[in-house]
Amino acid sequence: MPQRPETLKNSETELQIFRVRAFLAILVVIVLTGLLMGRLGYLQVVQHDLYSTRSENNRVRVEPLPPTRGLIFDRNGEMLAENRPTYNLTLVRERVDDLDETLSFLIELLALPDGEVEAFKQRSRQRQRPYQPALLMSDLTETQIARVSVNRHRLPGVEVEAQLLRYYPDAEIMAHALGYVGRINADELKSLDPGSYAGTHFIGKTGVERFYETELHGEAGLRKVETNARGRVLRELGKNDPVPGKT
Repeated sequence: MPQRPETLKNSETELQIFRVRAFLAILVVIVLTGLLMGRLGYLQVVQHDLYSTRSENNRVRVEPLPPTRGLIFDRNGEMLAENRPTYNLTLVRERVDDLDETLSFLIELLALPDGEVEAFKQRSRQRQRPYQPALLMSDLTETQIARVSVNRHRLPGVEVEAQLLRYYPDAEIMAHALGYVGRINADELKSLDPGSYAGTHFIGKTGVERFYETELHGEAGLRKVETNARGRVLRELGKNDPVPGKT
């Protein structure tokens, strides 16, 4: 049988190849480590101010505090217009991942009739200042509040807020003089002072409510709160109380 030629191993050549490979591996590790350390240094030193500001903005936010609308009495001291507590549904567009999906879910959750669906969607798209909540629905029922609360984890940016809603004890006989308040529309929003009306969703439309709007409205306040990653308030850091409207 033919014999296979024996291959003689060259230890010196193999050692040289090993050294070259080891050197290249070490060089790659050093280069990658250098790039990583350089990137960390760039982010933590050069761009420190930028990312610390972003982090602070994510952790701390300023919320508007709407003022209490002034009351209206007749000359005998009888109450003509007062405020009653109610619950409103608000939405902050900047905190919503998919607006259309969220609105569709809310419409189904609240069992809104077909006639209110389009108006509901329009309110969500009404132009607001960044991170200012848009009023989707007012005077929620207990059932609607419960449904939203149970699905709170599926509705980022959506909140149920307790606010005061205008009430007229003698609306049937005084409506022509008192007028009424209604949601602020897009045209009115352009002409209003954004600072004074921050967090305010209603404005006088006709009658006494409109004529004395400046006196009845008051001045909005602000509060600074700390939030977690989901946007939930952890604690209050500071507060400027709103100035109630004049009676």
